[in-house]
Amino acid sequence: MPPARSPARASAARIGIGGPVGSGKTALIERLIPVLTERGIDLAVVTNDLVTKEDAERLRRSGLIDPARVSAVEAGACPHTVIREDPTLNIAAGDELEAAFPGLELLIFESGGDNLASTFSLDLVDWWIFVIDVAGGDDIPRKRGPGVLRCDLLVVNKTDLAPHVGIDLPAMLAEASAVRGGKAMIATNARSGDGIAAVADAICRAVLFAP
Repeated sequence: MPPARSPARASAARIGIGGPVGSGKTALIERLIPVLTERGIDLAVVTNDLVTKEDAERLRRSGLIDPARVSAVEAGACPHTVIREDPTLNIAAGDELEAAFPGLELLIFESGGDNLASTFSLDLVDWWIFVIDVAGGDDIPRKRGPGVLRCDLLVVNKTDLAPHVGIDLPAMLAEASAVRGGKAMIATNARSGDGIAAVADAICRAVLFAP
């Protein structure tokens, strides 16, 4: 028998997923959706793109989630604007999803692809993930960007590419852990699913207070 879930709360927990272009944010969400759904978590997604709805349409076509549970925000400017400086559009999109789906437990906000300075306003999310990828270079941790340092969970994705791009993966992970002072970090390969269960575990413990 699965463990008993905690009682439903008045509003959904809200988490953010940010990171540079191509780091694998949408792929991570695609992997998380079935894992979280299998655990009985009622969820929806808000995507952010500069001037398109490409990530939202990708999720809607995936067959992994009811398309009505995916909302799209077009930032029209630097993605920082709508996840940090003025998250009004995202807050409204989340509120609309909660109104449409009573009992919603988790809202995932995916930032548009941005640089290492991307962070989320705590007016928008309760907890947030920053995704970097091995192919982006092993110097990313050393650059000490705010996204890497301040996020609640750092995800180092595309670990399978390390030998193909000349990256010493253990050294990169050790350096990332060091610059973060030992704060949470998980290595993943979203293509194969490696590490996804651990990310789901972290979300459940941090914001859903579930095993």
